[in-house]
Amino acid sequence: MALVGNCRMATFSLELVIYLGAILIPVAYLYRRHRVLARSTNPAPSNPTEKKQEQKSIMQAPRDDLAPPKDDPFTLEQLKGYDGSDESKPIYVSIKGTVFDVTHKKDVYGPGRSYNIFAGKDGSKGLGMSSLKPEHAVPDYSDLPDNELKVLNDWHAFFTKRYNVVGRVVDLPAAVANR
Repeated sequence: MALVGNCRMATFSLELVIYLGAILIPVAYLYRRHRVLARSTNPAPSNPTEKKQEQKSIMQAPRDDLAPPKDDPFTLEQLKGYDGSDESKPIYVSIKGTVFDVTHKKDVYGPGRSYNIFAGKDGSKGLGMSSLKPEHAVPDYSDLPDNELKVLNDWHAFFTKRYNVVGRVVDLPAAVANR
């Protein structure tokens, strides 16, 4: 009787080992495979400078060759002549009354291009709203909520670091003239 009990116990133990092996081996394989694939699809850069080189921005970098800012006066009517339609003239964009020369980015601000809506005018409200609608590309941004005013200020800071300041608009709407 003891022999039969020991035999049953040995058979049960063997079945348990086989059962656990049947479960644990595939789980271990899948776990290891997952770790290897995760490492191969997201290789860590070997040094921090390599990591910075991998990150590319679609935004142009700030320039260190900008000319000193000018304070030449422009009316909104005069600004219209710098919309890129006359190739002999530069392309100007005004933000909050500051006039920027964006000529070197004709691919963006030139006729028929994505941001030409802002060329030759002060389209501050549209920039703050992140809108490309012609009715929004106007200089009066006095009714922008705080979050859109922040966007507008961010655009102004962005342009200041990347484009030459060639003047200022002298006839902005009264609501924004001294802001």
